[in-house]
Amino acid sequence: MSSATGVRDVAGSRADVWRAVAVLRPYCPTCDVSYVVTGSGRGSTFVAVPGRLDGPPPDGAPRGEIVEWVPKRLVATRLELTQETWTTRIELADAPDGGTRVTMTVTHEPRAGRLLRRLQGRAARDLVRRTVESELDKIPAHLADPAD
Repeated sequence: MSSATGVRDVAGSRADVWRAVAVLRPYCPTCDVSYVVTGSGRGSTFVAVPGRLDGPPPDGAPRGEIVEWVPKRLVATRLELTQETWTTRIELADAPDGGTRVTMTVTHEPRAGRLLRRLQGRAARDLVRRTVESELDKIPAHLADPAD
């Protein structure tokens, strides 16, 4: 298992950042991903599909669950793929400059055998670290995205 954490202070209220990064909209133009969400809050499930979805999600599309949900403070999701599980935890707090401090932790857990996990270890750690930085870098674009 590989895990990385990053912190970024962004302009915007906690409520605005929450709406931009924690609430799954039907389509996210920043990420070019469509979501089909069932339920609300903790225990909700979702399907994530690359691109804009026209119709029901295809069989085998990645499925996820919201595993933690404290509005305007914390959301954690678990996304199950065929060979791996990705967990993303986003914590929001007031930043000293009046903006919002975003702390993001991404964990990648391959389902491969121990030998393969060991061989992939460094590459997986680098991928997880780059994923955290990339997702934090997207926050301003998420804040600028118009609502669907």
